[in-house]
Amino acid sequence: MTEVEDSRNDSAYAVIVEDLAKRYGSFTAVNNVSFRVKKGEIFGFLGPNGAGKSTTIRMLCGIILPTSGKAQVIGLDVFRQAEEIKANIGYMSQKFSLYEDLTVEENIDFYSGIYEIPAARKQERKEWVLKMAELEEQRNSFTSNLAGGWRQRLALGCSLLHQPQVLFLDEPTSGVDPISRRNFWDLIYHLAGEGVTVFVTTHYMDEAEYCDRLAMIYRGELVAIGTPDELKNKHIAAQSINLECMDSKLIRPSLEDVFVSIIEAQDKKVM
Repeated sequence: MTEVEDSRNDSAYAVIVEDLAKRYGSFTAVNNVSFRVKKGEIFGFLGPNGAGKSTTIRMLCGIILPTSGKAQVIGLDVFRQAEEIKANIGYMSQKFSLYEDLTVEENIDFYSGIYEIPAARKQERKEWVLKMAELEEQRNSFTSNLAGGWRQRLALGCSLLHQPQVLFLDEPTSGVDPISRRNFWDLIYHLAGEGVTVFVTTHYMDEAEYCDRLAMIYRGELVAIGTPDELKNKHIAAQSINLECMDSKLIRPSLEDVFVSIIEAQDKKVM
């Protein structure tokens, strides 16, 4: 599926992808996807595990080389300028990537060196991260002792030390509690408000609602793209029913019976 955009205004986009593909032998992980991400936009990449989300984001971050197609990130070509892309973006992987045997402050210092932040600005950026992540009182705590939500905030802060124009978040809230997820998204909104382009992969439907636009990927192929409302209005033809109850455990057996009946009815139609 190809998203039609005005190619004459490429400067309005932080990410431009055309027929991007990644193949491993006979297996196609990403199959000719095309889309564009506007500057300052929160762009969601939604799909189940194994759909090709992480493979796509790693190609755009210059971590793995695409098999074919075209892609640019802030005007840099993913084939020829991968190292320059890495230096100018923020990337937060789905697996916690900081050092657990270092303190919060030591992790920030380490990544300041990785991003070659000038000595005159290191302290200023460190204090910004600590304040943004609300970790000022935990600056001397070992990272291993932080709760999941705080660890994710620290990882986000470290990926922003060098003030990148584009931030790639690969399932950033996987494994954290709902309140921490909500707080994390508050930070994302704040960053987007300051002009940072945010590209986030997720398989949570509620997180998809937070995005300005969404691309849905399944088995390596882009199947739909648009705002959350556009996708719901266009692709959800059936009537939605909202159920509320005091105790979800009591209603679960009845719901299971309903779902079984629906599946059996669909199977009969297929036969």
